[in-house]
Amino acid sequence: MGSSPRPGDRFLDTLLDTARARLPEPVFRYYVQGSRDGVSAIEAVAAWDRFRFLPRVLRDVTTVDTTTSLLGTPLATPYAVAPTTQQRAAHPEGEIAMAAAVAAAGSLMVVSSNAGSRFEDIAATGVPWWLQVYVTTERARCLFLLEHAVAAGARAVVLTADTPVVGTKYDEGETIWEATDPGLLRVNFEADPNELGDAGAAKATDLSVDDIDWLATTTGLPVVVKGVLRSDEARRCVRAGASAVWVSNHGGRQLDYAAATAHCLEDVAAAVGDTAEVYVDGGIRCGRHALAALALGARAAFLGRLPLYALAADGRDGVAVMFEALDEQLVEAMRLAGCPSTGSVPRDLLM
Repeated sequence: MGSSPRPGDRFLDTLLDTARARLPEPVFRYYVQGSRDGVSAIEAVAAWDRFRFLPRVLRDVTTVDTTTSLLGTPLATPYAVAPTTQQRAAHPEGEIAMAAAVAAAGSLMVVSSNAGSRFEDIAATGVPWWLQVYVTTERARCLFLLEHAVAAGARAVVLTADTPVVGTKYDEGETIWEATDPGLLRVNFEADPNELGDAGAAKATDLSVDDIDWLATTTGLPVVVKGVLRSDEARRCVRAGASAVWVSNHGGRQLDYAAATAHCLEDVAAAVGDTAEVYVDGGIRCGRHALAALALGARAAFLGRLPLYALAADGRDGVAVMFEALDEQLVEAMRLAGCPSTGSVPRDLLM
Protein backbone atom coordinates (compact mmCIF):
# COMPACT_ATOMS: atom_id res chain seq x y z
CA MET A 1 0.00 0.00 0.00
CA GLY A 2 1.47 3.36 -1.03
CA SER A 3 1.76 6.49 1.04
CA SER A 4 1.87 10.18 0.20
CA PRO A 5 5.11 12.18 0.42
CA ARG A 6 5.69 13.61 3.86
CA PRO A 7 5.37 17.38 4.32
CA GLY A 8 9.08 17.69 5.10
CA ASP A 9 10.00 15.85 1.91
CA ARG A 10 7.77 18.11 -0.13
CA PHE A 11 9.36 21.15 1.54
CA LEU A 12 12.86 20.01 0.59
CA ASP A 13 11.84 19.02 -2.93
CA THR A 14 10.34 22.44 -3.65
CA LEU A 15 12.95 24.59 -1.88
CA LEU A 16 14.84 25.51 -5.03
CA ASP A 17 11.69 26.64 -6.84
CA THR A 18 10.48 28.52 -3.76
CA ALA A 19 13.78 30.37 -3.48
CA ARG A 20 13.73 31.19 -7.18
CA ALA A 21 10.24 32.65 -6.85
CA ARG A 22 11.01 34.74 -3.75
CA LEU A 23 14.48 36.08 -4.43
CA PRO A 24 15.52 38.86 -6.79
CA GLU A 25 17.05 37.29 -9.89
CA PRO A 26 20.62 38.54 -9.25
CA VAL A 27 20.53 37.12 -5.71
CA PHE A 28 19.19 33.74 -6.79
CA ARG A 29 21.74 33.56 -9.61
CA TYR A 30 24.55 34.27 -7.16
CA TYR A 31 23.40 31.50 -4.81
CA VAL A 32 23.08 28.80 -7.46
CA GLN A 33 25.91 29.60 -9.85
CA GLY A 34 29.21 27.82 -10.06
CA SER A 35 32.42 29.11 -11.57
CA ARG A 36 33.09 29.13 -15.30
CA ASP A 37 30.90 26.48 -16.98
CA GLY A 38 29.43 25.31 -13.68
CA VAL A 39 30.40 21.67 -14.21
CA SER A 40 31.53 21.02 -10.62
CA ALA A 41 28.44 22.73 -9.22
CA ILE A 42 26.14 20.66 -11.43
CA GLU A 43 27.83 17.33 -10.67
CA ALA A 44 27.69 17.63 -6.88
CA VAL A 45 24.22 16.22 -6.18
CA ALA A 46 24.46 13.53 -8.87
CA ALA A 47 27.68 12.22 -7.32
CA TRP A 48 25.84 11.38 -4.07
CA ASP A 49 22.89 9.96 -6.00
CA ARG A 50 25.12 7.30 -7.56
CA PHE A 51 25.83 5.48 -4.28
CA ARG A 52 23.95 2.29 -3.51
CA PHE A 53 23.50 0.73 -0.07
CA LEU A 54 23.95 -2.83 1.18
CA PRO A 55 21.67 -2.71 4.25
CA ARG A 56 22.34 -4.74 7.37
CA VAL A 57 19.33 -6.66 8.70
CA LEU A 58 18.16 -8.16 11.99
CA ARG A 59 19.55 -5.21 13.95
CA ASP A 60 17.76 -3.45 16.78
CA VAL A 61 16.89 -0.01 15.45
CA THR A 62 14.12 0.75 17.93
CA THR A 63 16.17 3.73 19.04
CA VAL A 64 18.29 5.64 16.55
CA ASP A 65 20.98 7.98 17.87
CA THR A 66 21.84 10.82 15.47
CA THR A 67 24.09 12.68 17.89
CA THR A 68 27.71 13.50 17.19
CA SER A 69 30.31 16.00 18.35
CA LEU A 70 32.50 18.45 16.45
CA LEU A 71 35.73 19.50 18.15
CA GLY A 72 34.22 18.76 21.53
CA THR A 73 30.85 20.42 20.93
CA PRO A 74 28.00 17.91 21.26
CA LEU A 75 25.38 18.10 18.50
CA ALA A 76 21.97 16.50 18.16
CA THR A 77 22.47 15.95 14.44
CA PRO A 78 25.34 15.33 12.00
CA TYR A 79 24.05 18.14 9.76
CA ALA A 80 25.63 21.57 10.25
CA VAL A 81 25.59 24.86 8.35
CA ALA A 82 28.51 25.90 6.16
CA PRO A 83 29.64 29.53 5.80
CA THR A 84 27.79 31.54 3.18
CA THR A 85 27.78 35.25 2.53
CA GLN A 86 24.82 37.46 1.57
CA GLN A 87 22.43 35.78 4.02
CA ARG A 88 20.65 39.08 4.59
CA ALA A 89 19.86 39.09 0.87
CA ALA A 90 17.86 35.91 1.50
CA HIS A 91 16.03 37.28 4.55
CA PRO A 92 16.28 40.57 6.47
CA GLU A 93 17.33 38.75 9.66
CA GLY A 94 20.09 36.91 7.79
CA GLU A 95 22.58 35.17 10.06
CA ILE A 96 20.48 35.87 13.16
CA ALA A 97 17.55 33.87 11.81
CA MET A 98 19.91 31.16 10.60
CA ALA A 99 21.64 30.96 13.98
CA ALA A 100 18.38 30.80 15.93
CA ALA A 101 17.16 27.87 13.83
CA VAL A 102 20.51 26.09 14.03
CA ALA A 103 20.57 26.47 17.80
CA ALA A 104 17.04 25.10 18.10
CA ALA A 105 18.06 22.09 15.99
CA GLY A 106 20.97 21.37 18.31
CA SER A 107 23.48 21.98 15.54
CA LEU A 108 26.39 24.30 14.73
CA MET A 109 27.01 26.99 12.13
CA VAL A 110 30.10 28.44 10.55
CA VAL A 111 29.92 32.21 10.14
CA SER A 112 31.37 33.81 7.03
CA SER A 113 34.03 36.45 7.60
CA ASN A 114 31.90 38.55 5.22
CA ALA A 115 28.77 38.15 7.36
CA GLY A 116 26.20 40.91 7.48
CA SER A 117 25.37 40.41 11.18
CA ARG A 118 27.52 41.16 14.20
CA PHE A 119 29.26 38.24 15.85
CA GLU A 120 27.83 39.27 19.22
CA ASP A 121 24.26 39.17 17.89
CA ILE A 122 24.81 35.75 16.33
CA ALA A 123 26.29 34.43 19.57
CA ALA A 124 23.34 35.82 21.55
CA THR A 125 21.07 33.22 19.94
CA GLY A 126 22.99 30.54 21.84
CA VAL A 127 24.27 28.82 18.71
CA PRO A 128 27.69 27.16 18.78
CA TRP A 129 29.64 28.83 15.99
CA TRP A 130 32.97 28.88 14.20
CA LEU A 131 34.55 31.66 12.16
CA GLN A 132 35.43 31.15 8.50
CA VAL A 133 38.41 33.24 7.44
CA TYR A 134 40.23 34.21 4.27
CA VAL A 135 43.81 34.93 5.26
CA THR A 136 45.06 38.20 3.78
CA THR A 137 48.34 38.98 2.04
CA GLU A 138 49.40 40.96 5.09
CA ARG A 139 48.50 38.61 7.91
CA ALA A 140 48.10 41.48 10.38
CA ARG A 141 45.03 42.62 8.45
CA CYS A 142 43.25 39.52 9.83
CA LEU A 143 43.94 40.30 13.45
CA PHE A 144 40.98 42.56 14.21
CA LEU A 145 38.52 40.06 12.73
CA LEU A 146 40.12 37.13 14.55
CA GLU A 147 40.24 38.93 17.89
CA HIS A 148 36.64 40.11 17.44
CA ALA A 149 35.49 36.53 16.79
CA VAL A 150 37.37 35.12 19.78
CA ALA A 151 35.92 37.79 22.06
CA ALA A 152 32.41 36.99 20.79
CA GLY A 153 32.74 33.28 21.53
CA ALA A 154 33.84 31.55 18.32
CA ARG A 155 34.88 27.98 19.10
CA ALA A 156 37.10 27.30 16.08
CA VAL A 157 38.60 28.95 13.00
CA VAL A 158 37.88 27.55 9.55
CA LEU A 159 40.65 28.40 7.09
CA THR A 160 39.38 28.53 3.53
CA ALA A 161 42.27 27.02 1.62
CA ASP A 162 40.92 26.88 -1.94
CA THR A 163 40.55 30.60 -2.70
CA PRO A 164 43.88 32.29 -3.45
CA VAL A 165 41.83 34.12 -6.07
CA VAL A 166 38.08 34.13 -6.66
CA GLY A 167 36.95 31.83 -9.45
CA THR A 168 35.39 33.55 -12.46
CA LYS A 169 31.60 33.64 -12.57
CA TYR A 170 29.70 34.48 -15.74
CA ASP A 171 27.02 37.08 -15.06
CA GLU A 172 24.60 38.57 -17.53
CA GLY A 173 22.76 41.62 -16.29
CA GLU A 174 22.73 43.09 -12.81
CA THR A 175 24.95 41.37 -10.23
CA ILE A 176 24.17 40.73 -6.57
CA TRP A 177 26.72 43.38 -5.62
CA GLU A 178 24.76 45.98 -7.60
CA ALA A 179 21.36 44.72 -6.41
CA THR A 180 22.01 44.65 -2.65
CA ASP A 181 23.04 47.11 0.03
CA PRO A 182 26.84 46.94 0.53
CA GLY A 183 26.28 47.93 4.14
CA LEU A 184 24.85 44.47 4.81
CA LEU A 185 28.24 42.83 4.37
CA ARG A 186 31.53 42.63 6.30
CA VAL A 187 30.13 44.30 9.40
CA ASN A 188 32.67 42.61 11.67
CA PHE A 189 35.76 44.17 10.13
CA GLU A 190 37.51 47.23 11.50
CA ALA A 191 37.28 48.51 7.94
CA ASP A 192 35.89 46.98 4.76
CA PRO A 193 38.89 45.22 3.16
CA ASN A 194 37.52 46.11 -0.27
CA GLU A 195 37.87 49.79 0.58
CA LEU A 196 41.39 49.77 2.00
CA GLY A 197 42.91 50.40 -1.40
CA ASP A 198 46.05 48.30 -1.15
CA ALA A 199 47.19 44.77 -1.86
CA GLY A 200 47.75 43.93 1.79
CA ALA A 201 44.03 43.38 2.36
CA ALA A 202 43.65 41.03 -0.62
CA LYS A 203 43.30 37.27 -0.28
CA ALA A 204 46.70 35.68 0.24
CA THR A 205 48.17 33.89 -2.75
CA ASP A 206 51.05 32.64 -0.59
CA LEU A 207 49.03 30.48 1.82
CA SER A 208 50.98 27.60 3.33
CA VAL A 209 50.65 25.05 6.09
CA ASP A 210 52.46 27.57 8.32
CA ASP A 211 49.23 29.59 8.37
CA ILE A 212 47.53 26.76 10.26
CA ASP A 213 49.90 27.19 13.19
CA TRP A 214 49.70 30.99 12.90
CA LEU A 215 45.91 30.93 13.20
CA ALA A 216 45.97 28.45 16.09
CA THR A 217 48.60 30.45 17.97
CA THR A 218 46.92 33.79 17.27
CA THR A 219 43.45 32.73 18.37
CA GLY A 220 44.07 29.86 20.78
CA LEU A 221 41.35 27.97 18.88
CA PRO A 222 41.39 24.73 16.91
CA VAL A 223 41.83 25.19 13.16
CA VAL A 224 39.77 23.45 10.49
CA VAL A 225 41.14 23.47 6.93
CA LYS A 226 38.32 23.72 4.38
CA GLY A 227 38.77 22.99 0.70
CA VAL A 228 40.75 19.74 0.78
CA LEU A 229 40.11 17.09 -1.89
CA ARG A 230 43.37 15.10 -1.77
CA SER A 231 44.56 12.62 0.84
CA ASP A 232 48.17 13.85 0.67
CA GLU A 233 47.04 17.43 1.26
CA ALA A 234 44.92 16.27 4.19
CA ARG A 235 47.98 14.63 5.76
CA ARG A 236 50.01 17.83 5.29
CA CYS A 237 47.32 19.85 7.05
CA VAL A 238 47.07 17.48 10.00
CA ARG A 239 50.85 17.27 10.41
CA ALA A 240 50.87 21.08 10.51
CA GLY A 241 48.37 21.13 13.36
CA ALA A 242 44.89 21.12 11.81
CA SER A 243 42.29 19.65 14.16
CA ALA A 244 39.93 18.82 11.30
CA VAL A 245 39.90 18.60 7.52
CA TRP A 246 36.87 19.66 5.51
CA VAL A 247 36.39 18.00 2.13
CA SER A 248 34.98 20.72 -0.09
CA ASN A 249 35.26 22.16 -3.59
CA HIS A 250 33.62 25.42 -2.48
CA GLY A 251 30.26 24.40 -3.92
CA GLY A 252 31.80 24.32 -7.39
CA ARG A 253 32.51 28.05 -7.14
CA GLN A 254 36.30 27.96 -7.40
CA LEU A 255 38.16 25.63 -9.80
CA ASP A 256 35.59 24.36 -12.26
CA TYR A 257 35.99 20.67 -13.11
CA ALA A 258 37.25 20.03 -9.56
CA ALA A 259 36.23 16.57 -8.44
CA ALA A 260 32.97 16.03 -6.57
CA THR A 261 33.40 15.79 -2.81
CA ALA A 262 31.46 12.52 -2.76
CA HIS A 263 34.30 11.00 -4.79
CA CYS A 264 37.09 12.39 -2.58
CA LEU A 265 35.79 11.85 0.94
CA GLU A 266 36.72 8.20 1.40
CA ASP A 267 40.41 8.67 0.57
CA VAL A 268 40.74 11.73 2.82
CA ALA A 269 38.99 9.99 5.72
CA ALA A 270 41.19 6.91 5.29
CA ALA A 271 44.30 9.11 5.34
CA VAL A 272 43.59 11.25 8.41
CA GLY A 273 40.38 10.04 10.05
CA ASP A 274 42.25 8.36 12.90
CA THR A 275 44.06 11.58 13.87
CA ALA A 276 41.67 14.41 12.91
CA GLU A 277 37.98 14.95 12.35
CA VAL A 278 36.75 14.89 8.75
CA TYR A 279 33.77 16.82 7.39
CA VAL A 280 32.22 17.15 3.94
CA ASP A 281 29.94 19.49 2.02
CA GLY A 282 28.77 19.80 -1.56
CA GLY A 283 25.48 18.58 -3.00
CA ILE A 284 24.03 16.98 0.16
CA ARG A 285 20.28 17.31 -0.21
CA CYS A 286 18.67 14.43 1.72
CA GLY A 287 19.10 11.88 4.48
CA ARG A 288 20.43 9.21 2.13
CA HIS A 289 23.24 11.52 1.05
CA ALA A 290 24.13 12.14 4.69
CA LEU A 291 24.10 8.42 5.43
CA ALA A 292 26.51 7.85 2.55
CA ALA A 293 28.77 10.61 3.90
CA LEU A 294 28.85 8.95 7.32
CA ALA A 295 29.70 5.60 5.72
CA LEU A 296 32.59 7.23 3.83
CA GLY A 297 34.08 8.59 7.05
CA ALA A 298 32.60 12.05 7.59
CA ARG A 299 31.72 13.11 11.11
CA ALA A 300 29.41 15.85 9.80
CA ALA A 301 27.68 16.84 6.58
CA PHE A 302 27.76 20.61 6.13
CA LEU A 303 25.04 22.34 4.13
CA GLY A 304 25.58 25.49 2.09
CA ARG A 305 22.92 26.31 -0.49
CA LEU A 306 20.06 24.38 1.12
CA PRO A 307 19.91 26.55 4.28
CA LEU A 308 20.02 29.67 2.11
CA TYR A 309 17.01 28.45 0.15
CA ALA A 310 15.22 27.58 3.40
CA LEU A 311 16.04 31.02 4.79
CA ALA A 312 14.59 32.63 1.68
CA ALA A 313 11.50 30.42 1.90
CA ASP A 314 10.50 31.23 5.47
CA GLY A 315 13.26 32.75 7.57
CA ARG A 316 14.19 30.90 10.74
CA ASP A 317 11.05 28.75 10.47
CA GLY A 318 12.14 27.61 7.02
CA VAL A 319 15.57 26.57 8.31
CA ALA A 320 13.90 24.80 11.24
CA VAL A 321 11.66 22.80 8.90
CA MET A 322 14.70 21.95 6.77
CA PHE A 323 16.50 20.46 9.77
CA GLU A 324 13.41 18.56 10.89
CA ALA A 325 12.92 17.06 7.43
CA LEU A 326 16.57 16.10 6.98
CA ASP A 327 16.74 14.53 10.44
CA GLU A 328 13.55 12.58 9.77
CA GLN A 329 14.98 11.29 6.49
CA LEU A 330 18.25 10.32 8.13
CA VAL A 331 16.56 8.41 10.94
CA GLU A 332 14.47 6.47 8.44
CA ALA A 333 17.51 5.69 6.28
CA MET A 334 19.53 4.56 9.31
CA ARG A 335 16.72 2.27 10.46
CA LEU A 336 16.32 0.72 7.03
CA ALA A 337 20.10 0.31 6.72
CA GLY A 338 20.41 -1.37 10.14
CA CYS A 339 22.47 1.42 11.71
CA PRO A 340 21.29 2.43 15.20
CA SER A 341 23.77 5.32 15.62
CA THR A 342 25.91 7.66 13.57
CA GLY A 343 28.95 5.98 15.04
CA SER A 344 27.86 2.54 13.85
CA VAL A 345 27.62 3.32 10.12
CA PRO A 346 30.15 0.99 8.44
CA ARG A 347 32.08 1.57 5.23
CA ASP A 348 30.73 -1.64 3.74
CA LEU A 349 27.23 -0.17 3.88
CA LEU A 350 28.04 1.21 0.42
CA MET A 351 28.71 -0.81 -2.71
